[in-house]
Amino acid sequence: MALTPQHEVEIIGPSRSGEIWLPMKEMGIPIRLYPWKRYPFFISTIRKMIKDIDADLLIACKLRPTSFGIALIKKWTTKIPVLVDIDDWELGFLYHSGFWGKVGRFLNFSNPNGLPYTWLMERFTGFADSIIVSNRFLQNKFSGSLVYHCRDTSTLDPSKFDSSTIKAKLGLKNKRVVMFLGTPRAHKGIQELFMAIEKINDPLVKLVLIGTDSSVQMHIDKMKTNRDKVVVFPKIPFKELPEHLAAADILVIPQRQTTDTEGQIPAKLFDAMAMAKPIITTPISDIPEVLDGNGFLIEPGNPDQLAKTIDYIFANQEEAQQKGQNARKRCQELYDIKVMQSELTLQIKNITTNHP
Repeated sequence: MALTPQHEVEIIGPSRSGEIWLPMKEMGIPIRLYPWKRYPFFISTIRKMIKDIDADLLIACKLRPTSFGIALIKKWTTKIPVLVDIDDWELGFLYHSGFWGKVGRFLNFSNPNGLPYTWLMERFTGFADSIIVSNRFLQNKFSGSLVYHCRDTSTLDPSKFDSSTIKAKLGLKNKRVVMFLGTPRAHKGIQELFMAIEKINDPLVKLVLIGTDSSVQMHIDKMKTNRDKVVVFPKIPFKELPEHLAAADILVIPQRQTTDTEGQIPAKLFDAMAMAKPIITTPISDIPEVLDGNGFLIEPGNPDQLAKTIDYIFANQEEAQQKGQNARKRCQELYDIKVMQSELTLQIKNITTNHP
């Protein structure tokens, strides 16, 4: 979206389900899918993608074989330059399962995005014509230019929405909404979040989860009390995100300290900042630097502190709202989509200068 004002953009990639990831639907950008299966069948997918790609510049959005790997093959066969956007430490997601887990994953040769091939991609970053990264951990590991996740703050604008009206529309009238966005993975602190909600006695508080999958039911089933406090919404397109966020009184991002999170900075942090929401999160990766005091930091893996902080925010609304407003101002200044447009323009200029 940052590139579309000045460039013709198309998104292509393999899709195991054969469907577009729901949040990306209706973006107004052409998306071409390539259904795939594991090796050896994936080789035919690679061949078809390489044949069909026609571009002046390739941007690989993941340091994985199904993105960066295919882009490199196209570069080596046609000289089309490649910019790799590293927004997560992909190996970190594969390393969290301990020694024997790593061994098992390393022997998983049929998965195109398996550990051995992802490990190989890290060794090939020097072949990219340019690198951008989303946090300092990745910059220290791979070098490149630091470009944080950015958001269109003119679209994610709280002044365009009436929270009370939207709450009523979503069945949350007069409720105090604690919101969690995204898939409920362990490293995102989902277990601690459910434990915290069980500790909150305020009958008006609701935990609203958006974009979850079926695994969330396991956490609900484990709750001994307050199950009625949990409201689950399915995945939504990005264009519906501002309205849903407007219903939140607090946005929670209780990241754990694991290999999954040390090389990651949650994109939803910037969504919440743009919408001026009070944010509860943990001091993992670059989160403290990004917020610069305009949020509420808690210890990772501490549901008691999380529950107390939720109660504190509802008891101190003026302070919480001021932090939210300050976070929005910071997002407008440093993390608006215009910042990304400027950086990408510079990157593309440097690449095209070297590849006339």
